[in-house]
Amino acid sequence: MATPQPIPIAPPTRAEASTGNATDPASPRHGWLVRTVRRWFDTGVGVASDASSEDRIDWLRAAPFVAMHLACLGVLWVGLSPVALGVAAALYALRMFALTGFYHRYFSHRTFQTSRAVQFVFALIGASCVQRGPLWWAAHHRHHHRVTDTAADPHSPAIHGFLWSHVGWFLTPRHFRTDLSRVPDLAKYPELRWLDRFDIAVPVVLALVMYGLGVLLQHVAPQWGTSGGQMLVWGFFVSTVVLFHATVTINSLAHRFGKRRFDTRDDSRNNVWLALLTFGEGWHNNHHFFPGSSRQGFRWWEIDLTWYGLKLMSALGLVRGLKPVPAWVLAKARS
Repeated sequence: MATPQPIPIAPPTRAEASTGNATDPASPRHGWLVRTVRRWFDTGVGVASDASSEDRIDWLRAAPFVAMHLACLGVLWVGLSPVALGVAAALYALRMFALTGFYHRYFSHRTFQTSRAVQFVFALIGASCVQRGPLWWAAHHRHHHRVTDTAADPHSPAIHGFLWSHVGWFLTPRHFRTDLSRVPDLAKYPELRWLDRFDIAVPVVLALVMYGLGVLLQHVAPQWGTSGGQMLVWGFFVSTVVLFHATVTINSLAHRFGKRRFDTRDDSRNNVWLALLTFGEGWHNNHHFFPGSSRQGFRWWEIDLTWYGLKLMSALGLVRGLKPVPAWVLAKARS
């Protein structure tokens, strides 16, 4: 009989396991588990799947994501200090800018130009957000714009519901993969492909740096009341989890709540509260009507912190060619 093929959701059955040597790493029992765990560190490792499992959450693959949330409970043991809270807030702000300014407006939409060095620096910062690599992020976002709020859109809340659009879709085998055909302009850079393949590397380094910083401060400035565990929990885990959930509100909430200034084929909406939380991404109806602008707050009073940051970087010569909002776009607005 032919050896049955393992699938990524459920472990091999007893019959499948019996077809291989229990001590052989290549046997179905060990091979499936080893490959799945290896994918925590190397997304290039393939695991066989079938159609029935493509759109189901792979809980073993998602285990680090769940563990990151549970680690936030560590605040009950490590306590809080102004330094830890300040570092958590600073990392939230820096990484949110990397996501909105570069993962989104640069890598996904190419709304400005920059040097290869600056591109890599902000890809590196973006990779520390634990939202996968720049190629994966841009590939899925470009696909989202082509099929927004249709059955092919993996995170349309109107079709798939709030929870799936917020935290479910990217935990499935179908959406784990990076479709390089959607990002040929980015895939030519080996350093970006490396960040995409080993997307856990930068977050692990950041976590270690946070712990080491806390240990150092505990010795050189004990009056600040911080420690390695405190900096790890607040500076990395809490900051990262809050950053994640703030980012994905644009998937789950900005297509349900807010005002529609422009007639679009989707349910995108402008929401001032989400715009403040995400440094300008909440002006989502603006963005879906004209995604080619570096600016998403089209009106002067629409606060867009990412746009202000990009303008500063442009003045410093770090980026160039920021694409404005055309006059014809503003003329289409309802108000």
